[in-house]
Amino acid sequence: MASDRIVRVLLAKPGLDGHDRGIKVVARSLREAGMEVIYTGLHQTPEQIVEAAIQEDVSVVGLSILSGAHMALAPRVVELLKEEGAKDILVTIGGIIPEDDIPELEKIGIKGIFGPGTTTEEIVEFIVNNAPKD
Repeated sequence: MASDRIVRVLLAKPGLDGHDRGIKVVARSLREAGMEVIYTGLHQTPEQIVEAAIQEDVSVVGLSILSGAHMALAPRVVELLKEEGAKDILVTIGGIIPEDDIPELEKIGIKGIFGPGTTTEEIVEFIVNNAPKD
């Protein structure tokens, strides 16, 4: 990374989706790029994700959703972060996201949306360039 600051990233699998191979690959790539990564595991609620993000003092939350529940789960995470006064946390999402849903996700505050075919290099670069500066 170009900066001397260490970016803390919380990665989470909200909902009932049980496939976590991709998020583990992303976690390793972020760590190799010098970031500190906390992976909360499968089947997390938006409330659990936000609580962990605040406790871990992260600057980025990365959601991975393959189940199609992104339009219910992602807005709830953003809403809860705002309620907790943590609206400065960068929220990203990866997974199976239909093109038609992207404008609505961006409107609610999701800054990085990564669909199938996105490289780990693209994700790392986005986070390095967009994570809040301390």
